[in-house]
Amino acid sequence: MARRATPEVNAGSMADIAFLLLIFFLVTTTIEKDKGIARQLPPKQEDIEDDVIIKDKNLFIVNVNKDDQLLVEEELMELKDLRQAAIDFIDNGGAPAGTPEYCNYCKGLRSAESSDNPEKAVISVQNDRLTSYKMYIAVQNELVAAYNFLRDRESQRLYGWKFTDVKKSIDEGNFNGDIEATEEKLQNIQKMIPLKLSEAEPKKRGQ
Repeated sequence: MARRATPEVNAGSMADIAFLLLIFFLVTTTIEKDKGIARQLPPKQEDIEDDVIIKDKNLFIVNVNKDDQLLVEEELMELKDLRQAAIDFIDNGGAPAGTPEYCNYCKGLRSAESSDNPEKAVISVQNDRLTSYKMYIAVQNELVAAYNFLRDRESQRLYGWKFTDVKKSIDEGNFNGDIEATEEKLQNIQKMIPLKLSEAEPKKRGQ
């Protein structure tokens, strides 16, 4: 019985198909850019000006130790309470009425022992070198969320929309309104509630 010849597969166009698929995926794939965490680092000692003085009441100190424990204003605090504590500090509005530092939009307790206004308020974060990355990011998220809460509140009061929603829409290219006018409003909110997070140099273990 005669053997049948095995039919050959024509692979001549496989290279062209693979090349076309490669081009397709290169064109359609979205490559996300990594964004760094925008933080203000302390200046070098020789760059510090003598006339730059921050009052103790305008400084909110957050320490994270090697065991991921929070020490806020020298008191132990749970992570879940950090956001509200930061909001209370930033929004305190402790400057007396009639002074240049007075905050007429602050809704805090207006305690003379806490920050004068959001522009003066500075949050200083210090991490131990053995602080976990997860805890570091969690603390940063809570503090940024505190600023976003206040920015959303003021943008809704002044313009009727949330700061975070509109900014995200513009950043992603989905905004349909007047971008120039809206960005000016966003900048106004950022001036009212400036994000002032300062990262102190991490301490070594045991210090």
